[in-house]
Order: sequence, then structure tokens, then C-alpha cells
Amino acid sequence: MARLRLAITAFFALDGFVFAGWVVRIPAVKEQTGASASGLGLALLGVSAGAVITMMLTGRLCRRFGSHAVTVACGVLLPLTVILPPLTHSPLTLGLVLLAFGAAYGGINVAMNSAAVDLVGALGRPIMPSFHAAFSLGGMVGSGLGGLVAAHLTPTKHLMAIAAIGLVVTACAAPTLLRHSAPGSVDRRPENEHEHATSPDNTRDRTRPRIDSRTRLLVLVFGLIALCTAYGEGALADWSALHMEQDLHAHPGIAAASYSCFAFAMTIGRLTGTALLERLGRTRTLVAGGLTGAFGMLLGSLAPTVWLALLGFAITGIGLANLFPVAIERAGALAGPTGVAAASTLGYGGMLLGPPAIGFMADWFSLSAALTSVALLAAVAATIGFATRRVATT
Repeated sequence: MARLRLAITAFFALDGFVFAGWVVRIPAVKEQTGASASGLGLALLGVSAGAVITMMLTGRLCRRFGSHAVTVACGVLLPLTVILPPLTHSPLTLGLVLLAFGAAYGGINVAMNSAAVDLVGALGRPIMPSFHAAFSLGGMVGSGLGGLVAAHLTPTKHLMAIAAIGLVVTACAAPTLLRHSAPGSVDRRPENEHEHATSPDNTRDRTRPRIDSRTRLLVLVFGLIALCTAYGEGALADWSALHMEQDLHAHPGIAAASYSCFAFAMTIGRLTGTALLERLGRTRTLVAGGLTGAFGMLLGSLAPTVWLALLGFAITGIGLANLFPVAIERAGALAGPTGVAAASTLGYGGMLLGPPAIGFMADWFSLSAALTSVALLAAVAATIGFATRRVATT
């Protein structure tokens, strides 16, 4: 189990590392393709569209072939597709290759989360935050490395190096995943020929609760928690630095550190998430995290000074850190890969919704007022966590 946990953790880190490597080269690829700001925005929708389209399909593939095999397949596709964007020379072709990259990104997110949910269930310990901490750490390493080499390597060489590292990680971790079936799988032999004829998957049928209308509703509810959390992540990634510069007149270097404070605090929160869940339980963790995130975001968006705002962003990161992992784990425990896919799709939708929603509200009111919507949704997540306390503790 320890080796399996390490292998799954490696894929989470790989996902964060590869995606961050692409993100830091977006400005250079924009210049290379000659895309306008709006043209780049439309091209970047390819990532989102590819991910959303693939996520629900990946849930079915995990049912059919197992989450481990699908994770390995996507672990090959993700590095291979990240080398495509710097090879393009127009916004249209960029959008098309980003559709493929987004599909691989969405696929590996559902597959590796499904594998992690199976392992969490087998171990009986709330270790889901540790996997998401690996994603955050991979992202921090990928973005940091990208910042260091950006001035020395072209986007093509940089992303080819990222791809090579990604393929090596997949090659090292894949044998462990492929040797071990998911812990939720059992051998099931047919009792008679009729069962054999009507049950094509009789030799290995994943054990899972019946997915009835109540289960689907609960999966959607946990998906809403993921949406509320991801909304905040997307909003802070795109708007926190501008808020610091525009509203608090912070130095550009200090403003740039605002999201780093949030991301670093979220990573620390996830690294300590297992201990927190074992001590408080899922319900208290969801409620306390949501309320902490709401308080932190109110401080970050309404604080009169730069340093109080940075403190607020850090508190927000700690508060929101474990909401997404717990929501995905609960959805997976209720409905297997289909639950993971549904909750992940809603969560990703929240990340897409956040930045444009903040932009519209900033035009109507002010940016600081718009950012308080993150606090509102964090409070909503806490309320949902309390309302589903009986399910969250089972």
C-alpha cells in the first residue's frame, strides 16, 4: 500500500508540475502566435473545453478499464500534449492543440483522484489532502523552475524538457499502478452460466454503492463544495495581484507575492490535512475551513494595508486547503469514478467561473467588493458541509 500511495502521489505532483510549466510560458506563446488578448483568451478556452468534455468520459473509462490504467495512459498523454502549444503559429491552431492538452489534463485529474479515493477507502485514513498537497508542490516547483529558465530556454525547449521529466515520472510510477488493481476491486466468479452470460465483467466488478437519485444529489452537493473552493482559487490566481496594485498601491513585486502567499498556505494546509481530518473529522474540517476561508478573504479584500491583505490571503489558503480534497473523496466514496468525474467537473467549472465573474462584478462595483464573493462562497461551502454532516462522517 505504501508503494501504491507513493505512485499515486507521483502522478498528482506530475499533473501540477506539467500544468505550471505550461502556464509560465503563456506570455511567450502569445507573442509567438501573434494573438491579441481576446484571441489568447479564446484559445485558452481550449484547455477548459477539453477538460470538461473529457472528465465525464474518463469516469466511464475508469469503470471499464480501471482507474490505474487510465491514470497511466493520461500520464503519458499529458507530457506529450504539453509540447504542442509552442509549435503553433496562430491563435486557431493554438486553441486546437490546447483542446488536446485540456483533454489529457481533465482525464488525469479524474483518473488519479479515482485511484486516490479507492486507496483512501482501503486504508481507512483521510489521506486525500496529501495527494492534493503533492499537486500544489508540483505546481510550485514547475512555476519556480519555469521562472528560472524562461530567460535561457525557448518555450519549445523548456516544454520538451518538462515533457521528458513527465514521461520519466510516468515510467517510474506506472509499473506499481499496473501491478496493483484498485483496492476497491474484487474477484467475483459467476455462480451459474446465466450470470456469466449476463455479466460480462464478472471476473472483476468494482464494488460501489448503488447510484440512485439520492446518491446523485449528494454527489452534486459535494460538487458544489468543490465549485465554491475552486472559484476562490481561480479568482485569487487572476485578480489578487491587481487588487494589491490597484486598490492598495502595492509594489509590483509585493503584489505578485499575493497569490504565492495563498498557494503556499494552501500547500501547508494540505500537508497537515490528514492530521486535521483525523482530529476533527470531515464535517468540522469542512465547516471550520469554509469559515476560516471566508474570514481570510474578507480580510484580504477589505484590508486597508498591504500586509493585512497578504495575511488575509494566507488565511484564505489555509481555510480552503482541504475543502476540495474532502469533497472529491466523499463524491468518490458515494459513486466511484462517476462521482469523482461529476464533482471534478463542477469544481473545474468553479475555477472557470471565478475570474470572469470577478471581472463583471468589479465593473459594476469595485474589485475589492467583487473579491468578497469568494468569502461568500466559502461560507456557502461551510453551510453545505454542516448540512451534509451525516454523510460526511460515514
